[in-house]
Formats: sequence, structure tokens, C-alpha cells
Amino acid sequence: MFIGLSLSLIIVGIILIALEIFIIPGFGFAGIPGLLMLLGGVFLAADTLAEGVIYLLITLLTTALLIFILLKTGRLKKVWGKISLGEKQDNSDGYVAPKQEYVHYLGKSGTALTLLRPAGSAIIEGERVDVVTDGSFIAKDSKILVIAVEGTRIIVRKDENQ
Repeated sequence: MFIGLSLSLIIVGIILIALEIFIIPGFGFAGIPGLLMLLGGVFLAADTLAEGVIYLLITLLTTALLIFILLKTGRLKKVWGKISLGEKQDNSDGYVAPKQEYVHYLGKSGTALTLLRPAGSAIIEGERVDVVTDGSFIAKDSKILVIAVEGTRIIVRKDENQ
């Protein structure tokens, strides 16, 4: 019974780790449970706790040896290049954060071009800008007022005076 369970845990663990690496990279939502299932499956396959630790040490040593061999033969960079992002965003290639200051919009009125729920577009001083409300929904074509500017984020609310 434990053999089937341990084999299932190992297979599901490997699948979850592969998902984490290749499909849904992120914060370990699939990788950590996958690693725990893999370790649980290895320990369930062992007859004793000591045997499980020995299996784990053999696996770690084999992995370290494989990485060492790949490093010495120069193939680690090739393998790593297949699973990691090799591109670097550089200013000379046009990857520049917006430097436009929006402080001059503070206190200005405008019109919502789209439904703001809570984000959308608006016309302020004749310019189309992306805006965010203070949390409320604002209908299209409503008058808005800029109440805050945080970097490139323009925060608006419905202008009750108009």
C-alpha cells in the first residue's frame, strides 16, 4: 500500500516542481508542495527513517555531482540558459521607466473617458491620461477631480461641484 502512495507522491511532486519551473514561475505555490510531496514519497518508500535519510543524502550527492560535472564540462551554462531568462532590459534598447511628472494635474478637473472601476482613462487639461479612483466607481463622461498624484499614478474622485 505504501509503495503505491509513495510512488504517487513522488510523481505528483515532480509534476508540481516542473509546473513551478516551466509554466507558473512565481512564489512557490506549486514548487513547495511539490518538494514536500517528493520528500514525503521518498521517506514513505524507505523501510526506516534512517534509510529515508540515506536515500535523501544519496539524491543530494548525486545532484551535486551532476552539477559539478556540468560546470566542469561547460554545459551548465547551456542547461541554465534553457530554463532561465537570458534577456536583460537595457535603457539603450528603449526600456525606460516613464519620467513624466504628473504633479501639475493635482487639483485639476477633467472628464472620465471610460468607466472608472476603479481604473480607466480621462481627459485632463486636454490630455488623455490613465487614472485611478479613490476606490469608488465613476461613470463614463462624469466630471472628475484629481485629488492626489503618487509617481505616475493619478488618483481622482467624482467632482461633486459640477
